[in-house]
Amino acid sequence: MTIPKQIVDVIDANAQHWTSLSLDIGAHPELGHEEFRSSALLAEELERHGFNVERGVLGLPTAFIATFDSGQPGATAAFLCEYDALPEIGHACGHHIIGVMGVAAAVGLKAIISQTGGSIRVYGTPAEETKGAKVTMAQAGLFDDCSFALMAHPYHTYEKSGQSLAMDAIQFEFSGKTAHAAANPHEGINALDAVILLFNALNALRQQVRSDARIHGIIDAGGQAPNIIPDYASAKFYFRSAERAYTNELTAKAIRCAEGAALQTGCTLKTNAYEFSYDELLTNETLSELFSANLMEGGIPRSAITSGKDNGSLDLGNVSIRCPAIHPYIQVVDEPYQLHTIEFRDAAMQERAMQGLIFGAKMLASTAYDVCADPKLLARVRSEFEEHRARG
Repeated sequence: MTIPKQIVDVIDANAQHWTSLSLDIGAHPELGHEEFRSSALLAEELERHGFNVERGVLGLPTAFIATFDSGQPGATAAFLCEYDALPEIGHACGHHIIGVMGVAAAVGLKAIISQTGGSIRVYGTPAEETKGAKVTMAQAGLFDDCSFALMAHPYHTYEKSGQSLAMDAIQFEFSGKTAHAAANPHEGINALDAVILLFNALNALRQQVRSDARIHGIIDAGGQAPNIIPDYASAKFYFRSAERAYTNELTAKAIRCAEGAALQTGCTLKTNAYEFSYDELLTNETLSELFSANLMEGGIPRSAITSGKDNGSLDLGNVSIRCPAIHPYIQVVDEPYQLHTIEFRDAAMQERAMQGLIFGAKMLASTAYDVCADPKLLARVRSEFEEHRARG
């Protein structure tokens, strides 16, 4: 397997511009569904390279789909871009790299797609950290006709596409009755007590959950003053596990815990999903092994490519049940900085990280080319996906 020279040449020719673009986005972080500047920069870059861009997809102002059609029959290769930042700490998850990497990979594949036929799509997907647009796009069927979907995440090592956890984000709101906490406490109904009972119940529940389950939450409202019995209190939780079915079960148990807390205190309870639910990632192993083979062809020793791990929850999971998909990790920093930290954010703006961006784009484009150029390989990718889907 050889990385096509056309891909390498076009990506190298644009490398300086693309690293400048990534640094620009990194220096101007925008929260999910507010990425107006970042989205526009990526869409304009794709238009500059001959892609047709549809903005505001599904009524999401910062979402886009860019398309290039070779005019010949063949596979539809999808590259996914993220560009939202985190509150207060900015691009500490490296989405300024992910977005530009996806664009660069698409342009790299475009340089050789006349040899394979087919088309290229680039999905601009806002708000991965919260209400991920991939969920909305997947529900609308926008990935159903893609042959496969690729993206790579910056990290402190090379890691195969592995698992992610299905996730529900639930808010529990308790309403009670105010009273003077010293003069007439017996007349109050304490909503904060209900939240505390919920936490205790969920802490007890942890003993009876599977080892892959995760329950973690905060109190986001708990009263205004210690001498007023609070009539409103709220908690937000994430419930996660390796499977959507078990996550549903876990969330249902948690809601019953909340109902018990409301009953004990006399409060009323309201629950709502404050963020989108994410499904678990179904890594397409055929694609994953192909990506690893390209890494080795690019000079990365097999021993440096670690096995895929559980790295939280991804809205790519919702895509992976619609079309074959992978989410490998590309090394962009040399220290073991973890994602969502200031240390990773700062390191991901250095020259080493920009080198990782360009290398990752070549790997994505080459993997897509390999599948597009080999109908038998594409058939294997699709067959594995259909078997996954048949097992439910």
